[in-house]
Amino acid sequence: METLGGQVKPIQCLEDAINRCQNLGMRVSKQRRFILELLWNAREHLSAREIYDRLNLEGKDIGHTSVYQNLEALSRGGIIECVERCDGRLYGNVSDSHSHVNCLDTQQIIDVHIQLPEDLLKQIEAETGVKITQYRIDFYGYKKEGTGA
Repeated sequence: METLGGQVKPIQCLEDAINRCQNLGMRVSKQRRFILELLWNAREHLSAREIYDRLNLEGKDIGHTSVYQNLEALSRGGIIECVERCDGRLYGNVSDSHSHVNCLDTQQIIDVHIQLPEDLLKQIEAETGVKITQYRIDFYGYKKEGTGA
């Protein structure tokens, strides 16, 4: 497995995701490739049902069970992201360490990569006695007036 500074290299494109599957000994079946392609092209967080519906609308032959099994295997392997919400799981293509902005108007989850100041991380480590190696922050808010986002 490719590493970067002793850590597993982040998946940054569809090809990286397929290579990670192969490196983990996972077969890249036609159905698994369909799911990966959809998540990389959609660039949003989708439920298993939305993934199933979109693939079938595209004429891709895949069943409910196959979608659920492949999503579970891909998220367990760290190839895709699984976000647990009170209304179910959502899956996304970003698997590296990142944070989320949750829009309470649209229910959209937006991936953001932010770097906390080093002195803040040191302060947290001093207060907790835990060495911070990665973090994820969940922001919540409402869509700002006059923005297209």
